[in-house]
Amino acid sequence: MEAIFTHQDHVYMARAIALAKKGRYTTDPNPCVGCVIVRFDEGDAENGRVVGEGYHEKAGEPHAEVFALEAAGEAAFGATAYVSLEPCSHTGRTGPCCEALARAGVARVVVAMVDPNPQVAGRGIEHLRQAGARVEVGLLEAQARALNPGFVSRMQGGRPFVRLKMAMSLDGRTAMGSGESQWITGPDARRQVQRLRARSSAILSGVESIILDDARLTVRAEQLGLDNARAVARRQPLRVIMDSTLRLPLAAACLQEPGRTLVITTEAHSEEKRQKLEAAGAIIHVMPAVKAGRVSLTDMLGFLAREYDINEVLVETGATLAGALLDAGLVDELQLFVAPTLLGGEARPLFALPGLTEMAHQKRLDIQDIRAVGSDWRIIATPREPQTGDAAGV
Repeated sequence: MEAIFTHQDHVYMARAIALAKKGRYTTDPNPCVGCVIVRFDEGDAENGRVVGEGYHEKAGEPHAEVFALEAAGEAAFGATAYVSLEPCSHTGRTGPCCEALARAGVARVVVAMVDPNPQVAGRGIEHLRQAGARVEVGLLEAQARALNPGFVSRMQGGRPFVRLKMAMSLDGRTAMGSGESQWITGPDARRQVQRLRARSSAILSGVESIILDDARLTVRAEQLGLDNARAVARRQPLRVIMDSTLRLPLAAACLQEPGRTLVITTEAHSEEKRQKLEAAGAIIHVMPAVKAGRVSLTDMLGFLAREYDINEVLVETGATLAGALLDAGLVDELQLFVAPTLLGGEARPLFALPGLTEMAHQKRLDIQDIRAVGSDWRIIATPREPQTGDAAGV
């Protein structure tokens, strides 16, 4: 029978989701999770009292339920727990949360969504039910899924969630014909980009963009505008460079920064250059060339999910790789920062999308959000078309 949730249930689950968001920049590769424990007087489902709450703060540290149970103490017995994600049932770096809730004697557990991790996938819910708890699932599920798009994508689809970030002028240009692009947008937009980097597991770029901009692809504490900016910046996303023929300069700034730089390439390059790049700090991964001497973008994303536990990829690149990802149906979300300026017809376009010769071929987007960011505008959009196939990298 479908569960019937009260107004108070909605209030407390919303609080659990709000708590989960506090771990957005620090839990990777784990999901963000929040938990609220509430006591209701007998026969009164409308006047609850919060006795404990918590959220998963950092990978390797206690989960949300543990913090909430510690705060609640003996008051957890007979209480209701609201959890934004199914309590885990397996032992990793921490113990199973479903067992902790059962030991505490929690009488009712409201779960926003089933854990997509095959190691859990309903086992935590079943354990709680076997222990005598009443478990109800599905409250604010859409909001809970939106907390962890990358974790859900990796667990269910075997690839990361791909977010494409582009900065452009009003006439849809990203750089001058020479490649000069700093800065199109203002400091407020750049602060938002830093936060996108901070929440991402990896930043993906093409070698041509690195050659032109010498981008560091790092999270910079001084630009985040967060109270815990220094702690957030200590976890640098994996930098991933698509470079089929190893053109990455040995003195590239991304090789000098903290964290790891992974170069995806093919066999079509000099072994001497490979050794020099490795000596400079790069991790070189060779993949088969499938099209025009380039690697499969689908296979590359699967590799990142499988070998590096990458949940969210932020793509910061030029028109060629951006267009290839979009054309292959591998972009889940676009964040377009639009500056009130014009760069002219000789400037570089947003996407390279060859073959669009008729209106029937156009790439339609659904706008999810538009808002001012300082003197610029941010558009969040999702591709309307389903996947159309694979494409190759650069």
